[in-house]
Amino acid sequence: MTALVAPPVTGRPAGSPPQLLRWLIRLHRPALLVWTVFVLVLAGLLLWVGGPLTDAAVEGWKQYHACESGGCAYDPSAVGRYKDWYTYTTFAVVGVPVLIAAWSGATLTSRELEHGTAQLAWTQSVSPTRWLAAKLAVPAVPVAVGSGLLVGLHHWAWSTGQGRLDSAKSWYDFGTYAANGPATAAMALAALVIGALFGLFKHNSLGSLVGSLSVTGFLWSIMAIATPHLWPTVTKLSSLKNNVPQGSGIVVDQGLVTSTGAHIANPQCGAITNSGCQALYAKLDAVGYYNDYHPQSHYWPLQLTATAIILTVTALLTVAAFRLLKRRTGPSAPARKAAAV
Repeated sequence: MTALVAPPVTGRPAGSPPQLLRWLIRLHRPALLVWTVFVLVLAGLLLWVGGPLTDAAVEGWKQYHACESGGCAYDPSAVGRYKDWYTYTTFAVVGVPVLIAAWSGATLTSRELEHGTAQLAWTQSVSPTRWLAAKLAVPAVPVAVGSGLLVGLHHWAWSTGQGRLDSAKSWYDFGTYAANGPATAAMALAALVIGALFGLFKHNSLGSLVGSLSVTGFLWSIMAIATPHLWPTVTKLSSLKNNVPQGSGIVVDQGLVTSTGAHIANPQCGAITNSGCQALYAKLDAVGYYNDYHPQSHYWPLQLTATAIILTVTALLTVAAFRLLKRRTGPSAPARKAAAV
């Protein structure tokens, strides 16, 4: 493991915060411009989806229902166009943390350490700690603002179709749930820190890129698996006369309930009106269905709990990044480097 040795303090006045800010903005100007264009274009598309496209799709569904009895024609293209662009924009919003992880891992800290420009900054009386703080803070602002704006616009675009479009996505649709909430914006900040941490550790753009993408994907997967368990569920009991358990939302567990109140697995037979199913349910002593799920009223508790967890992980990773930098550049770094040799 290579140690980075911070140059000795030369006695020159430390670079002022405005100077450091201007230097970082110049350094990352191309990425800032690309991010700004990306946010503006995607924001415009979301406004289009939630406005004209939704209105056109609503009209298309009205024409369809008017033609159900036959004798008229309707144009399904408006409905299909809304569906396609809603899907595209949803994937784009959900993909924001991946983009941030790729950029942060490839360029935020790894490239400067790999090419020696970080050490050059330290010779200009910018301490390593201050350098890293600025490297994280400067991109964190546009990342937080941009991702928050996109999440908010996506939530608005989705809401304009609720109760108006037969094909509108439910709140618990996987992509919609992710793109509608602040957890995705928090994950973008986590991806930023993960990329910076890997850059400090690897000092190699490609290795840092792969590592940051892998860890960001892993964290996202863990949160997706854990989300249904972040808040107490609601249990709904329903009659065996129904084909399936009742209650729509994020399902945690479903099955049959017996006369003693025990929950058992559902054999997926169907309604009790079927004679074969009636005999099977009698044998199992089943009297109804149960459904442990999250209704729509749990949306914000789930989102805010997940957001708090992600931000906590982000804070811990930030502390780890500063501790790693201190270990690499502190007074004991030369001794460790000599010992390694």
